[in-house]
Amino acid sequence: MVRDEARNVAYDLLRAVDERDAYANLLMPSLLRERRLGGRDAALATELAYGTLRGLGTYDEIIAACSDRPPEDIDPPLLDAMRIGVHQLLKTRVPPHAAVSATVDLVRLRVGAGAAKFANAILRKVANRDLGQWLPIVAPDVEKDPIGHLAVTHSHPRWITSALRDAVGGDLEETAALLAADNERPGVTLVAWPGRGSVEELLEAGAQPARYSPYAAYLPDGDPGAVRAVAEGRAAVQDEASQLVALALTRVPVEGSDRLWLDMCAGPGGKAGLLDSLAGDDRHLLAADQRLHRARLVQRTVRRAGVVAADGTEPAWRPASFDRVLVDAPCTGLGALRRRPEARWRRAPESVPDFAALQRRLLGSALEAVRPGGVVAYVTCTPHLAETRAVVESVAKRLQGVEVLDARAFLPEADDLGEAPYAQFWPHRHGTDAMFLSLLRRVS
Repeated sequence: MVRDEARNVAYDLLRAVDERDAYANLLMPSLLRERRLGGRDAALATELAYGTLRGLGTYDEIIAACSDRPPEDIDPPLLDAMRIGVHQLLKTRVPPHAAVSATVDLVRLRVGAGAAKFANAILRKVANRDLGQWLPIVAPDVEKDPIGHLAVTHSHPRWITSALRDAVGGDLEETAALLAADNERPGVTLVAWPGRGSVEELLEAGAQPARYSPYAAYLPDGDPGAVRAVAEGRAAVQDEASQLVALALTRVPVEGSDRLWLDMCAGPGGKAGLLDSLAGDDRHLLAADQRLHRARLVQRTVRRAGVVAADGTEPAWRPASFDRVLVDAPCTGLGALRRRPEARWRRAPESVPDFAALQRRLLGSALEAVRPGGVVAYVTCTPHLAETRAVVESVAKRLQGVEVLDARAFLPEADDLGEAPYAQFWPHRHGTDAMFLSLLRRVS
């Protein structure tokens, strides 16, 4: 039996996610380098791993329908291998006989001969129907349980499906579109750091013009690291909404001086890199992150900014010191499920109140750090209402002298950003991560 390295890489990634909460987007590149996979084999390994993580919820329901025991009673190593097989059968062009055979070989190699017989029986049952035929069988009735139906159909936990429905205003059709967008493989967006690189050189390297950000370009295929401007540190990979929320902060008029900027939760450094470039030589950016290793990542990105390891909730700087403050708060990350498909299975609804409490503390600290007349940008990569507008409304109500601005007014490039005064980007509307922005001015 010849070892199929692409499938083994996908399997090892799923096991790492399950056993040690590994981050797929960080582990996959190192696995591909370690196993010396490139070209079609690397593409297959990536598709099998990421595709299986996205579809895991649906695949488990189908496995349950074909088995005499629920997925939680199946040995996790065996279950992960079968999930890879189900993904091949239902979402790829791999011929059914090849998908079954290759998965059974994988199970025999990595789990054992007895488990291979079980996997073979289950996968042959799965292969009797396509995905469109399986969904009416395993998904709850759309009329009786619309949230359950969407959760199984689009492979999201029920609580996330419910939260996203609330975030889009209760529209089930739009919720379905958002969930479907979460399951699409995201494109690669580049940012040319102003004053260091240019969009023109990205376009000359094969990128395509971006829709919104004046500093962005889309890379249709290939390794971003192979782009010269990226390799030389004059450009980087950054979602377009991430660029725009940082850019919006710089566009708000401030009263008086405009010399000192603060990025309070700067790691790993994408927004800090853009702010550092936009600040130029006439302004100074201080980039802070509580964790030292993330602060070090920021240091690699910025050119002029000062970088410190500091807790934004217990700041080392004096109150009312800064003209502009960005607080890109830690969150559940529900806005980046396209890029981190395992996050939907890792997060629990119990984490939301904890994040919201931290976010309120950080936003309050940011408003204390900015001087009267200055502005704060509150940003999260989640559309969850408890982490977005509820946080802003709570802090603005508690603190005196806070004016919530219409964030959409400072993002003229984009439309359909939701109700004032907030700006909310969406994968299904804008092709970006679901980034939330609120702009607040500290008044006397």
